[in-house]
Amino acid sequence: MSRVRRPFGAAVALAVCAAAALTSGATGPAAAAGNDTRAAARQTPDEPSLTGAAKLKRKPGDDVHFAFNAHGFADKARGTFYVSHHMGKDWGGYFKGRIDCLLTGGPVAVATGIVTESHFEAAPGLPQVGDLKGKRFGFTVLDDGKKDRLGYSWALDGLPEKSVGPCQGSAPFETLEKGNYKVHHWMPSREATKVTKD
Repeated sequence: MSRVRRPFGAAVALAVCAAAALTSGATGPAAAAGNDTRAAARQTPDEPSLTGAAKLKRKPGDDVHFAFNAHGFADKARGTFYVSHHMGKDWGGYFKGRIDCLLTGGPVAVATGIVTESHFEAAPGLPQVGDLKGKRFGFTVLDDGKKDRLGYSWALDGLPEKSVGPCQGSAPFETLEKGNYKVHHWMPSREATKVTKD
């Protein structure tokens, strides 16, 4: 898969996910606030999510990062993605955008997003990357503990030039050097998705 390994065969990113910690033995106002937070969490509807950031396992000098903060079901999904890729000092950049679709199946998530900003620089003679704004790309993540994997829709494209349909991505063929992804699986009940006949 030498094609996949070229600088124009991938790109990626970093992202930070925040979590709130509650102290179980707290008393007084802190305990009351904790109870309010837990009550609000119980009232929040369950939904699929894909969060986290990681660096792909590559040769030294080939730095690829992907980050996701995606929530919601199918075409109601929302959130962000960020991808950066640098090959030494002569080639590199990033693109980021908004999530527009998310589906989960057990430990696997498939998401797509529309690029809202991109910037790449390349020394003369190296592959050039044009403006990616407006294109839709797909991502697939396998949340497997310390053995997470990731795939992206432009794996066989070379440069990420071609848009894909909503929630379309490749198999998660890349391994991680560091970082972690978290997939929360959720599907609506059959009753909620039933089609009623007149």
